[in-house]
Amino acid sequence: MTCIVKNIKASKGSQFYFFKLTFFSFFIFLFSMQVNGQDSILEIEDLTEAADLKFQQFFFKALSQKSIGNYQKALENLENCNQLLTSNVAVFFEFSKNYLFLNNILLAKEYINRALEQDADNIWMLKHLVKIHQKDRNFKEAIIVQQKIITAEPKEKEFLVRLYLYDRQYKKAISLMNTLETENSLSSNLKRLKTSLEARKSDLVKEVKLTDISALEDRFSSDKSYQVLEQILKISDDKPAVLLKYSDEGISLFPAQPYVYLMKGKALNDLKDHKKALSVLQNGIDFVIEDIMEANFYQEMSRAYQGLGNRKDQNKYKLKAEKLKS
Repeated sequence: MTCIVKNIKASKGSQFYFFKLTFFSFFIFLFSMQVNGQDSILEIEDLTEAADLKFQQFFFKALSQKSIGNYQKALENLENCNQLLTSNVAVFFEFSKNYLFLNNILLAKEYINRALEQDADNIWMLKHLVKIHQKDRNFKEAIIVQQKIITAEPKEKEFLVRLYLYDRQYKKAISLMNTLETENSLSSNLKRLKTSLEARKSDLVKEVKLTDISALEDRFSSDKSYQVLEQILKISDDKPAVLLKYSDEGISLFPAQPYVYLMKGKALNDLKDHKKALSVLQNGIDFVIEDIMEANFYQEMSRAYQGLGNRKDQNKYKLKAEKLKS
């Protein structure tokens, strides 16, 4: 959320102070637009002139430290803000965001709830609470909050679809997608996902149980079914050139099937084209709705970052995969 600095009450007898504080606040506004795109609404109540300025300085430092990933330093500056002005909504919001970055779900939740006690309908804070519930894999609570969000912002229904899918509430997801389709507001990605979900329920296609790669390739040349393609990809797991060929065709034929993206990413990693592998995996993960598949994506993304020499993200995605598999 864009940082909006408002309600600053400057001393009537100090025009220079007012100019200085206004300029500083405007600088915070511009800085927040650049580095975070969604920073807190900052409301400063009556304080002495010196305390006002200190508050602004500490808050600015907190935003600055957060923007470079120095979350502990950001928290220290926010604590200074809190000592000057207790129970400030913006400070609570920033506390929550930094604790979430530090994976401290308990404190992230505590501070956003404190903020929402004062501003229960703040859309940006509600969206942040959804992120916290997602991080905690508490999708049922995330759904409840998202339902509140869409009463004010109906365009957020698409994200509710994804939350239903994450929570394996497939009937509700399809029902909401049908509603969005009648309203002509279903995105192309969700249309493909809807087709994929409906295809899974179909009993019309018989499973192919061939194991010979040549026979499968012959079958696939005449029968472009996903079941045949999936078996080709599984058999070709250790043959990156074959895997790349069929996963590439699979993305063209079945753009909402995450497995084909995963296999293409694996093939590209095997071929040392890690940058392209990462791009393919990032595109495909949007269609993932199962934990084990998500873990496999994170595992391949970790491999891609390893190949790119990015140790930080390599370890980050490795831990994500391990958490989902545990």
